[in-house]
Amino acid sequence: MFGLMVRFTCKDESAATAFDELVARTGEQIRANEPGTVIYTVHRVDGRPLERIFYELYRDAAAFEAHEAQEYVRVFLEARGQYLASVEVDRLDFVAGKGVDGEQ
Repeated sequence: MFGLMVRFTCKDESAATAFDELVARTGEQIRANEPGTVIYTVHRVDGRPLERIFYELYRDAAAFEAHEAQEYVRVFLEARGQYLASVEVDRLDFVAGKGVDGEQ
C-alpha cells in the first residue's frame, strides 16, 4: 500500500471554484481508468474554505507511478498551479486500518 495526503490552499474563492472543477474532471478519469488506485478522496476543510485535502491510497508504488503517468493527471498537475497559493505533500507508509488490505 502506498499513500499520500496533500493539502492545497487556493488563492481565493474563484480559484477554489475553478480548482474544484479541475478536480472533478480529473477524478472522473481516475475512477474510470485506474484499478490500482484504491482510494482517491478530496475534502474541503471545515472553517477554511480555501483549503482542500486529498487522501490517496494506491495498491503499491507501481500503481502510483501508473497514476502519475496518465495524461489527465499530467494536465491536472500543470493546470493546478494557477489556482493555488501553496501545496503540502506527505507520503504515507501504511500501518493498519479498516477497509483496505495492507498486504502487497
